[in-house]
Amino acid sequence: MNKQDLIKNSKRVVIKIGSALLIDSKTGKLQKNWLESLAFDIHNLINSGVEVIIVSSGSIALGKKQLCLKDNLSLDEKQAAAATGQITLAHAWKETMSKYELNVAQILLAPDDTETRRKHLNARATLIRLLDLNVIPVINENDTVSTEEIRFGDNDRLAARVAQMCSADLLILLSDINGLYSSDPNKNKDSVFIDEITEITSKIEYMAGPTHTTFSSGGMVTKIEAAKISTNAGCHMIICDGRINNPLLKLQQTKTKFSWFKANHQPMSARKQWISAALQVKGRIIIDQGASDAIKKGNSVLSAGIIGTEGNYEKGDLIEIIDHNKKIIGKGLTHFSHTEIELIKGSHSDNIESILGYRGKDEVVHRDDLVLDKNKSKD
Repeated sequence: MNKQDLIKNSKRVVIKIGSALLIDSKTGKLQKNWLESLAFDIHNLINSGVEVIIVSSGSIALGKKQLCLKDNLSLDEKQAAAATGQITLAHAWKETMSKYELNVAQILLAPDDTETRRKHLNARATLIRLLDLNVIPVINENDTVSTEEIRFGDNDRLAARVAQMCSADLLILLSDINGLYSSDPNKNKDSVFIDEITEITSKIEYMAGPTHTTFSSGGMVTKIEAAKISTNAGCHMIICDGRINNPLLKLQQTKTKFSWFKANHQPMSARKQWISAALQVKGRIIIDQGASDAIKKGNSVLSAGIIGTEGNYEKGDLIEIIDHNKKIIGKGLTHFSHTEIELIKGSHSDNIESILGYRGKDEVVHRDDLVLDKNKSKD
């Protein structure tokens, strides 16, 4: 498939807009002309049969200006700014889209809305129903209730979760940079532009660098994380320069340069997609070399191969699986609590009943609830 045909060949597209594009860095106000040009592009996409979901940053930046707050906001100041700015942001989207007779709906998502399976499915049902009703969902993180410890942290990742949740064909990250470079182009004039990425290796992850903008909370690191989520879900991802007017129209022109992260040909099942992208890891288990080799071949995690456990977690929680060298092998849903695993570690599955007083599952983490991660290591 030709790069410029990605949008044309997509039925459902998620578009993420960063604060640095929406907000003027000097005035702290919305860039209305840019937003209207984007609305024109979205109008054309919808007329061509493409379903559009928007993930929009900007509430904190807008609220900060309205409340006359300075930089380095405390958590409660961020939440106050988000609550204030979200009204302005939602109104701007409604007002701008209405010029093209497009309806929008505001949705605020907290991590728990995607971490809890039931909430994840409910959010998906709502988004799909809105699309069926020809309404454009405009999504932002619910910063007024999310804490620093438990939050998406950046809308790049939120956009990827939404793309995964809604089975989107394409995720477009409109950014203040036109794609991925081998090193920070602001510091290295010899940095090489990476046109197409077919696999997210440790080398690709190493290329990610920090952001250089006033309002944007994420950099290339969060975009690589978003690419992992979306491509594993069978969704292509684009990083492109969104600072120009009509960025989506320009994206389809042959001379436009952008980075394309190609979707995996065999996306994970919906359940494994959810596990792979989940944020709230409650603990971890340490396994021996034999168990590590076994799960890499597609087997489940058994109690006999466990040599240690860390953290406080209960049955059904998400945990990391690490080997004796502290390398992260993967993560999955546990069938036992941390206290139970402490008792049964190193024991054969046939002995679980005599140790705990009940049979339970033979597997600590079943292979259907396990997702491997080949690139990370635990310090």
